[in-house]
Amino acid sequence: MRPRSSSSSTHCTPRQASRWGRPWWGLVLVVCCIGCTSPLKLSSMKALNPFYDEDVERRDNVRAALRGDTGHSRFIGDYVKVADSTLGFIKVQGIGLVDRLDGTGEDPPDSPYRKQLLNDLRRHEIVDPQTYLSQASTALVIVTAYIPPIVRKGDRIDVEVQLPDGSDSSSLAGGYLMPCRLTTHALLGGQVRDGRDLAISKGLVMVNSLADAKEGSAGHRRGVIPGGGTYIGDDRDLTIGIRNEYRTVRMSSQLATRIGRRFHDYDEHGIQRPLAKALNHTVLQLKVHDRYRDNYPRYLQVVRNMSLTEQPVERHLRMRQLGEEIMLGPLAEQAALQLEAIGTEAIPVLKAGLASSAIEARFRSAEALAYLGNSQGVDALKEAAATEPAFRVFALAALATTADGSAAEALRELMAHESVETRYGAFRALSTMAPNDHFIRGAEMPGGFTLHPVDVSGEPLIHVTRHKKAEIVVFGADQEFQMPLYVRAGSRIMVQGSSRGDKVIVKRIAPGEATQVREVSTRIVDVISAASELGAGYPDIVHMLVQAEQQHNLAGRVAIDEMPKAGRVYERPAADLASAREAMNTIQVGSSGLVPNIFDLEDDRVEAEYEEPASKSESAAASDEMDASTNFYLN
Repeated sequence: MRPRSSSSSTHCTPRQASRWGRPWWGLVLVVCCIGCTSPLKLSSMKALNPFYDEDVERRDNVRAALRGDTGHSRFIGDYVKVADSTLGFIKVQGIGLVDRLDGTGEDPPDSPYRKQLLNDLRRHEIVDPQTYLSQASTALVIVTAYIPPIVRKGDRIDVEVQLPDGSDSSSLAGGYLMPCRLTTHALLGGQVRDGRDLAISKGLVMVNSLADAKEGSAGHRRGVIPGGGTYIGDDRDLTIGIRNEYRTVRMSSQLATRIGRRFHDYDEHGIQRPLAKALNHTVLQLKVHDRYRDNYPRYLQVVRNMSLTEQPVERHLRMRQLGEEIMLGPLAEQAALQLEAIGTEAIPVLKAGLASSAIEARFRSAEALAYLGNSQGVDALKEAAATEPAFRVFALAALATTADGSAAEALRELMAHESVETRYGAFRALSTMAPNDHFIRGAEMPGGFTLHPVDVSGEPLIHVTRHKKAEIVVFGADQEFQMPLYVRAGSRIMVQGSSRGDKVIVKRIAPGEATQVREVSTRIVDVISAASELGAGYPDIVHMLVQAEQQHNLAGRVAIDEMPKAGRVYERPAADLASAREAMNTIQVGSSGLVPNIFDLEDDRVEAEYEEPASKSESAAASDEMDASTNFYLN
């Protein structure tokens, strides 16, 4: 290592001379900067001194940060930044064909879209594709999907389908999207461009009018296919950038080592593998720990609250301070994140927070404990979900990551709550944590959806989804249709109450087919099963249920995608305000960017440009360069 100069030394190295010894005002600049609470921006330093060496200053900044010098933060979050592209959704599109329409399609006019579709049909060996396209049972559509920030090959994603401008097709209701490739940069300026295939989509189209059927909307020109796409690209991981004034190989290596020591998994040989990797001196790659898979925004929060360097004695003293703060509602959120970032060593401090008189403190302590794999805070999480809407979405997400019988029991009890979003939120959490739990286990229906009868008390409720999965949850497994009843499940299936009102007749009548009849009980679950067996698809069943609600044939209501939300306002009790100085009366809990992805409807998604992944040889070369450089800079 090169020797450091002291104030009494009369000699300096050539590098020091280049930095400080040229114009006399360079020395004045240094004197003026003494006592600053943070290093000047490199761009500002360069503007003031044309002889300024950015690389030298970066290395000095990193040394000071790793020593914990005054003016440098001790937390990783102050040395990194998360780009929008990291949390952005990649848009993919394709030209598809919707079949099985009931005379509402068209022969599409000549266009680049038609040419692309014809090429795809020939690729699939469709005989006489021109004639196939000309039928009134088919329609050309634009298919769009958004690849989420964290995705693995084989994951399911939502698909949007719409008729192009100028199409004479009148409705996509009842249609089925034939297999369609979704690529990057597929549709630009009305032209079809080549891109990389990232997803394959297909399935029954649920027209948008179903979501607002109660208002009588007839918007059948676009629709969705919940979970209708399968991702086939490379796994997407999080990337974080290092701030410009700290971009050195030493800092990137230190950050990766620090994060990897806290978060790691094991390979197929049982060897520990860090979940952070320095790709170069500017970017880190983060794999999400399994416990945070359904709440990766929380993962980023915890990483940002990790200490960069800390001795055991310093950590012990900091934990004592955090132990005092975790008891106070207004200070509990930040204290809990820092304790969670420390790891299992902080569990006893968090357990103490469960005894606080403030629900905010109890909730924050329990939330951190859950992500540390400890179930001691289950009761506090259940309390928060049941009584405070601002905490609800985060409490349910934390319960979903607690693989413990007490958490499962708490979620079962929350399914009887008076709030619809709490009931379905608890179901979603339990089905994520334990999809085969006997209490919620569903049956795959021929119509392409899962039916979950839940034997729970509370007001009768039926919940259906238009995002992530095709799913019907019947809260109150023995709910029955009220008579008289006459509804349709698609254009070919009629559902009618018997003359005595004790049975339901489900009948399929289609041209060229023999009439099929099922006689079942008045239980909603039995009617849904019978209609599905006769060919009713998920959109048909949902429409049937909405129609039955409008006609007052249901004892309860039909809810569509009613889930807890982030960004709600919490009003602190006066007693909690008195315990912490300068605390705000009300706070917003979370935001659209901090929604646990288990409950994310992607309404506020940010789009990101697709970047071609580096080849293995390029990645290996970059890794070798990092390894070779690290030894030098760590000395």
